[in-house]
Amino acid sequence: MKIRLKKGLRLNIAGSIPANASVEPVHSKAFAVYPDDFPGFVPKVDVKEGDAVMCGSSLMHDKNHPDVNLVSPVSGSVKAVVRGERRKVIRIELEANGDGQSVNVPVAVSDSKSAKQLLASTGMLAMMRRRPYDIIPSPDDEVRDIFVTAFDEAPLAPEYSVYTSLFSAEDYQAGIDLLSKTTSGSVYVSHKSGFAFTGLKNAVMVEFDGPFPASNVGVQIANIKPVNKGEVVWTLDFVTVGRIGHMVKTGTCDFSTVVAVTGPELDKPGLVRTTCGAAIAPIVEPRLKATSRRLRIISGNVLTGVAEDADGYLRFPYRQITVIDEGDDVEEFMGWASFSPSKMSENSSFPGHFLSKSFRPDARINGGRRAMIVSGQYDRYMPMDILPEYLLKAIISNNIDDMEKLGIYEVAPEDFAAAEYADTSKLPLQQIVREGLDSLRKELE
Repeated sequence: MKIRLKKGLRLNIAGSIPANASVEPVHSKAFAVYPDDFPGFVPKVDVKEGDAVMCGSSLMHDKNHPDVNLVSPVSGSVKAVVRGERRKVIRIELEANGDGQSVNVPVAVSDSKSAKQLLASTGMLAMMRRRPYDIIPSPDDEVRDIFVTAFDEAPLAPEYSVYTSLFSAEDYQAGIDLLSKTTSGSVYVSHKSGFAFTGLKNAVMVEFDGPFPASNVGVQIANIKPVNKGEVVWTLDFVTVGRIGHMVKTGTCDFSTVVAVTGPELDKPGLVRTTCGAAIAPIVEPRLKATSRRLRIISGNVLTGVAEDADGYLRFPYRQITVIDEGDDVEEFMGWASFSPSKMSENSSFPGHFLSKSFRPDARINGGRRAMIVSGQYDRYMPMDILPEYLLKAIISNNIDDMEKLGIYEVAPEDFAAAEYADTSKLPLQQIVREGLDSLRKELE
């Protein structure tokens, strides 16, 4: 099956990874796990400061589903349990000891229930998402289908092969085999042309061609087999499949990751190999340009990533860091209305729209927030069979009936990222969708 999508967004931003870049190891002693990276997870802390942990040891479990764990990506000790207001768990900080000890996982899978329990206890289920609601799955889910995305069209993302090199073909096949036991339907793997693992068994291979958000699993679901009310599907990326398969084959967890360090404020964009949740400083600081201006370090891409401090940590999905100018000290003639050819814009009123050059954007929104205009603008960036403006209005007004009719069960915040960038109303579309999904789940579950 091959699907070609035309709607979407391509941003030509400076700071991409050179085609011949090699992966450089970066060692860190500091790591952290953030429960907020895992929507739907209500944390109950299992460790305290000073406790020894191994790779795969439980750090937290879900209060609502005690079998679902968040686990340590490294062997070492608990440095701190950082809490915020009302004792909300912000993160658990870890200090690695470098000995590489890992929990021995008893892999005994005979049916769907045991397969789901294995994924839940080892932290692998937390690396996945379920539709509807874009939250971590539950072991109690009756899974219609599973959707795996094996490419990334986000701004400055490298070829996906740099990520798939983490695990072997046998690991990926073992992961697919385990996932196929958890669903009564099919395991769909979406990929681009030239994908190296098209021979996988127990999987339906679907080739996609198109700009961002074609690599969003929600777009893939909408174009393969949409989610209806009452149905549950699970989603994950292809690297997580390999991580699951490696765990099944060896009985140990491996949270290694390749990180693309990108952005116009870097002297040397490149690829590094580290571990999920690693400290950002040793990854980024050797590559930064010498500048007195404030920088925004984003764990992720410029459209969906999380802004972090220089002393912060790599956030889920642990595969990209982007560095751009903050832009809060820029004095620009005419501001957002400038016709400078150096200004990146999707609007054809700006000369930069017609130039095939790499731009150096900053973090300013370039305009003020205003009322939403139903002009069909969002639809140009969403290759899904929904009416995005009307869905957003239903979410803002908390009209559950209209939300259901307009496709709330099909979407996740990331599906609105491209539309949010181009939005002339400057609305936080991803935040609106996240709040709508959470509100709907609270009302209906």
